[in-house]
Amino acid sequence: MSGKKSVRPIAIYLPQYHPVAENDEWWGKGFTEWTNVVKSKPLFEGHYQPHLPSDLGFYDLRLPETRQAQADLAKEYGIYGFCYYHYWFNGRRILERPFQDVFESGEPDFPFMLCWANENWTKVWDGSDKEILLKQNYCEEDDRKHIQSLIPYFKDDRYIKVDGKPVFIVYKSTELPDAKRTLEIWREEARKEGLELYLCRMERWIVTDDKAALELGFDAAVDFQPLSPSLRQYQKIRKKPPTAIPTLQKRIKSKLERMFKFPSDKEPKAEFNLYNLPAYVEFDLERKEPDYKLFPGVSPMWDNTARRKSDAIIFTDSAPEVYEKWLSGKIEKFKPYSKDENFVFINAWNEWAEGNHLEPCQKWGRKFLEATKRALSK
Repeated sequence: MSGKKSVRPIAIYLPQYHPVAENDEWWGKGFTEWTNVVKSKPLFEGHYQPHLPSDLGFYDLRLPETRQAQADLAKEYGIYGFCYYHYWFNGRRILERPFQDVFESGEPDFPFMLCWANENWTKVWDGSDKEILLKQNYCEEDDRKHIQSLIPYFKDDRYIKVDGKPVFIVYKSTELPDAKRTLEIWREEARKEGLELYLCRMERWIVTDDKAALELGFDAAVDFQPLSPSLRQYQKIRKKPPTAIPTLQKRIKSKLERMFKFPSDKEPKAEFNLYNLPAYVEFDLERKEPDYKLFPGVSPMWDNTARRKSDAIIFTDSAPEVYEKWLSGKIEKFKPYSKDENFVFINAWNEWAEGNHLEPCQKWGRKFLEATKRALSK
């Protein structure tokens, strides 16, 4: 169709759905992301938890049939490729099997790229320095070993490229002690193999000086949604926490207090943060476009209750039509920087414990996938 924009939607992909020795040791035998998902409970009236899968079920990513079904579903609804999280700790890899099997088997025949999730692994699931399980230690020798290990993947015909350059993303570029030198080393090692790299960083906060970060040597940034909600721009869309659903113990205690006139304890502070997604979408679509290369991003939903025992971040009023408006608006505003620099990132394909997934769930079925296809076809 003449005049139709050509964009490549990339869905971010979490490989946490299979048991590994480390998770068995830290969290208990057989632990996977599904363990968190099924334990989640609603915190207030109308709170959508738990998020449970429908079409693909509680899958195991060691199965090639599962990986093929995911790719088939993504392709059916217009997703161009997956961006797999890649975990590297000074030569030690973890959760690598799903992608490694994809690479070695040649199946599914579906485009992919990698994002280095360069956080510390901790007990609190957010990469902070509390109770570190696996720590990132940066040095030049490791930079060389790391990029050398990735060269075979970059040469795969399915690997997503810009003008022949494999796209590689760093999740937390601010954690690199000398990002400029790291990128120089990566490019040097890749050139030895006849490759030029296209290096990106995730943009995870609303800031005004990310252009300076790009001057370190990154080719572009990726709009990782939803952006950090800790900043003042967000506060106008913050919602007052509703009254939590009372437990049986609290209901009995309350009844006894009424019967026997016991003094009532002060209500505890709600252990979650609420934001209104439709309002956030309006806020995000009104943001001024930066003067550097930033690939747009959206998120279907967000609710990390299943991962966080306290201080969860919950975007309420999520719905396929809200997501469709957001994705359509981002595509409408986006002017691809070149024929190949045309990515739109969707966070995420399967972040079930963050209530953040395109994969069909028992509440919405395929409606978010259908919304994706409609937005892409406009």
